[in-house]
Amino acid sequence: MDKVRIGYIGLGRRGFHMLKHTFSNMDDVEIAYICDTKDDMLERAKNELVGKGRPEPKMTKNYKDVINAPDIDAVAVMTGWGGRPGIAAESVRAGKYTAMEVGCSETLEECYELVRAYEETGTPLMMLENCCYGRREMMALRMVREGLLGEIVHCTGAYRHYLNNVELFLDIKNDEDVEHYRLQYYIDRNRENYPTHEFGPISKILNINRGNRILSLSSFASKSRGIKEFAKHRFGEESRYAKMDYKQGDIVNTVLTMENGETVMLTLDTTAPAAFYSRNFSVRGTLGLTDEDTQTVYLWEDGDHHVEFKGNEEEAYKKYDHPLHANYVVDESKAEGHGGMDWLVVRAFIESVKEGTNTPIDVYDSACWLAIGALSEQSIANGGMPVAFPDFTNGKYKTRTDINTGKYSLDIVVE
Repeated sequence: MDKVRIGYIGLGRRGFHMLKHTFSNMDDVEIAYICDTKDDMLERAKNELVGKGRPEPKMTKNYKDVINAPDIDAVAVMTGWGGRPGIAAESVRAGKYTAMEVGCSETLEECYELVRAYEETGTPLMMLENCCYGRREMMALRMVREGLLGEIVHCTGAYRHYLNNVELFLDIKNDEDVEHYRLQYYIDRNRENYPTHEFGPISKILNINRGNRILSLSSFASKSRGIKEFAKHRFGEESRYAKMDYKQGDIVNTVLTMENGETVMLTLDTTAPAAFYSRNFSVRGTLGLTDEDTQTVYLWEDGDHHVEFKGNEEEAYKKYDHPLHANYVVDESKAEGHGGMDWLVVRAFIESVKEGTNTPIDVYDSACWLAIGALSEQSIANGGMPVAFPDFTNGKYKTRTDINTGKYSLDIVVE
């Protein structure tokens, strides 16, 4: 198809950002429907599209109007975490290619429902995990696929992002009701609540759901103090937010074991002060490593010497850059965001729709990554006891051939 007609659900902070900076800047994409529960959000999105010379979209407050519309090709589900997988599953059952923003599952059942919807209809789904298309992560993927790091034994990932002032309490005054759904999660739950940025790129490197799978998960949470301390300083010790009982631990460490013998450590770190943002992405193999925080690429060669790029990833990119980034230039006039990875993940989805192929991050990946949220909560509640990780492919991971092989593939490196 020449143009993909999109139904767009959810116009909050992230939803509007992606509409403005990616979807609405693609010549082969038309936003035919927009949906939100708030009138001002709908008007803002409509004005953004019309201001760019785009056709005025149909507007609705009922997401079912979007997923049941006969004149759209795909749906983007960009709502808050709560209920998002359910809306995505409905969209898949309606026969629409479905893109779903990142987050976590509330329950394991939501993950199974996504898989059932896909297996009943054959309609592809894709989580828009932009970090899979980060330049650093894609360089590591290329190096692993070329065998430069040897056999992989361990990986780390993190979401180290101090959210108290930039997300959780943004624009909230002392006694106002909770404005952002994400803050409510920190009040109500204790879990690894944002696993996909951390684990998505690692999952691809380790061939999860394609010859490998997660066997078990153990999760450990520190006490919750940082968010309350922040609230005391922001609102005063007698404020409702300073007195509130937050269940979310400041630091959550989650250990995953793989069938092929690798281990993975994930860390959620969002409410204790941190000096810098980091995804703490590292890949350790028998012949070398890549490490985000030290910007190091280390390759052991011939048993007695090495090639090293330390503190200078730009030099490493010159030698090991993934073709997708080596041939991609960020168009600053379009402000694509996050070094272009927002743009690339949306292009990966759009190209899959146009070509009628499976998506690079498919329903089994999406369900698997989302499940870390619910399973980590269960493990933490039981003192870090290991939890068996389900195989959402029901054994198909051993022999799967339905992978995306286009230039946006995350399974193979396409020159």
